[in-house]
Amino acid sequence: MRQLVKLWERPSYDGNGFTYYLLYTDENGKRKQKSLGHSNARKAERQRARFERKLQMGKVEPGSLKLKDFLKDSLERTGNQIRESTRDEYGSAMRDFIKKIGSMDYRKVTLAHGEIYRQTCLDKGNTPATVAKKLKHLKRLFQLAVNRKQLYENPFKHIDMPKSRKKKIRVYSDAECRNMLKNAQQYCLEWNLHYRPQWDLMIIVALTTAMRRSELLNCTWNDVDFEQQVINVTPKENTKKTWRWDIKDADERTLPLTDEVTQLLVDHQNRQPEGYPYVFVPVGRYDYIQKLRDRGKWKFSDSRLKVVNNFTPQFEKILKTANVKKGQFHDLRRTAITNWFANGMSENDVMVLAGHSNFATTHEFYLAVADDLVDRARLASANSVDQNLLQICCSSKFAPQTKKAGSRNDLPAKDLQNGQGEI
Repeated sequence: MRQLVKLWERPSYDGNGFTYYLLYTDENGKRKQKSLGHSNARKAERQRARFERKLQMGKVEPGSLKLKDFLKDSLERTGNQIRESTRDEYGSAMRDFIKKIGSMDYRKVTLAHGEIYRQTCLDKGNTPATVAKKLKHLKRLFQLAVNRKQLYENPFKHIDMPKSRKKKIRVYSDAECRNMLKNAQQYCLEWNLHYRPQWDLMIIVALTTAMRRSELLNCTWNDVDFEQQVINVTPKENTKKTWRWDIKDADERTLPLTDEVTQLLVDHQNRQPEGYPYVFVPVGRYDYIQKLRDRGKWKFSDSRLKVVNNFTPQFEKILKTANVKKGQFHDLRRTAITNWFANGMSENDVMVLAGHSNFATTHEFYLAVADDLVDRARLASANSVDQNLLQICCSSKFAPQTKKAGSRNDLPAKDLQNGQGEI
């Protein structure tokens, strides 16, 4: 069981002695200290142990909370500092943890509980990546408790994340992109664009700007500067014509548009009816969302997941007709970032344009493009191996040797089978 009371030996101001203090947490979750007024080590430890027993017996209540209440308290304190989807993920991870471990006092959670939970999830069939994500959410919740002085130490501070195979970054080839755009155009001709997005335009914008799906679907005409040929990624307020939407990691940024893409956007705007603020939201879908908003049936999280109905099935149909193997819309963003690196852009510039919150994410793309280890090894081998050796290889100088009379190979097969000629 975790120690609730710690002993602190504090030197006196004159440096000639010291005094013992008890450190603990009160019922409001605040850290407290209590002076013992003496320097007797044995006596101090007895007092610490006695006070510890009182806390354990409940005579002094230091802010006890069951894990379920701890989660609720933590999310209330955090407020709107995190996205609604992140709140849902934290809640889901904690509820799953409680299901496996039990709703114990949050202060009694130890590293062992985390290790048991990790193994239980793996045995259940969860992928290592999924388990790692759950553990990171739990670790963050306990770290917030440490930051708020509710805990002395994060019980998951030293937990090892399950190892998972590093996935290769999926990038669409030029041929795949051409087939995709060709079939997206055909798809748009077959369906009523009153209810379907302009897929070919959305794909080409994603390939040239590396914008995320939610960034594209929440892009308004006010975000497009035709004169400067840029598109701005900005959050949206809840107004009569627009719904609230926040950027991932809250990083606004400005992205360049090529001459061709700018003209495509101009043509698209000319085809749009007046009064529709969103670039890629179909007219019919926008009208339907406005009705949902009027009825109070549109949530903040819907701005990320439900702007276009059946988005993924539509995109998968385009991939299938284009004979493109399994992929995701997000792979368009990965392709754009990879192309930036391939054309000589620096890691810092790509990080800013991509809107990555940390350098590690950008560096993964850089390594994927810059990893020419095989090519460099081939060149090194070619430079280090003597060309004369290569000419000699498989030449007559290395022809099979002539059999010598009386050798083992001259013996009949039946003699070898009878054991003759053994060494």
